Amino acid sequence: MAILIDEKTKVLVQGITGRTGSFATRYMLEYGTNVVAGVTPGRQGERVWGIPVYNTVAEAIEEHGAVDASLITVPGDIVKGAFLEAIGAGIKTMVMPVERVPLHDILEMIAYVRQKDVKIVGPGSFGVMSPGRAVIGWIGGSLELAGEAYKPGRVGVISRSGGQTTTLSWNISKSGLGVSTAIHVGAEAIVGLTEAELLILFQEDHETDAVALFGEIGTIQEEEAAEAIQEGKFTKPLVAYIAGARLPSGIRYSHASAIVERGRGSAESKLRALKNVGAHVIDKPEEIGYILSQLLKH
Repeated sequence: MAILIDEKTKVLVQGITGRTGSFATRYMLEYGTNVVAGVTPGRQGERVWGIPVYNTVAEAIEEHGAVDASLITVPGDIVKGAFLEAIGAGIKTMVMPVERVPLHDILEMIAYVRQKDVKIVGPGSFGVMSPGRAVIGWIGGSLELAGEAYKPGRVGVISRSGGQTTTLSWNISKSGLGVSTAIHVGAEAIVGLTEAELLILFQEDHETDAVALFGEIGTIQEEEAAEAIQEGKFTKPLVAYIAGARLPSGIRYSHASAIVERGRGSAESKLRALKNVGAHVIDKPEEIGYILSQLLKH
């Protein structure tokens, strides 16, 4: 199994004729993802890498049947409109690589999906990769790199850094374990699927034996992940690394979401919370493959 996507997932690309949408479509097709259609208003009848383009999501679904996931690659100020269009057409998973989405739009979208059986990855996410099965977004970057870094296996990967998602997966694959699904949660301060929610999805996946987490200072996602473990919602081994642990309070680090404040959100708070619930917290990310291999020895 895999979480969120697999080889059967039917994918639609909103904004397919743009540079980002076109690039992502080509990469996903090369990887073997089941991309069935694209949408750009006013461009119906065109094709991008052989994929037909429609004016609306509804028209694409009328032609191709129900779609499982949408990659939304439109400009940030119209992401909410694309999201609502996809929701209205019955799509249940949205991957949003777009940054600079207005905060109030993100809050409205997340509030909306909390009432529905809908999942958002991002905004600001490189995407989701289920190795050997499918990719949505451009996580991995190229077929050659993806093939080397993302080997099929039984370790889930959750990362707040797009680039480190690949580094972590490469380390795990190099150790001989491989990856079930890797997710970049997104670089914004507020995102759809959080680390805690992803841990619960991995808990339900019978082909994921453990999870590797690349966290960062700022926000309370790692503390929420610890709470999920404390409440028994995730019981598998978790190996975690927190980046930016030595930065002083008030310093921004890497992403808009990574700012150190007093109390929750600090490196100390995250490390303490994770250690207290039995997570294996490491000092160097390159240790992750070795630690996981030791934990998963039978």
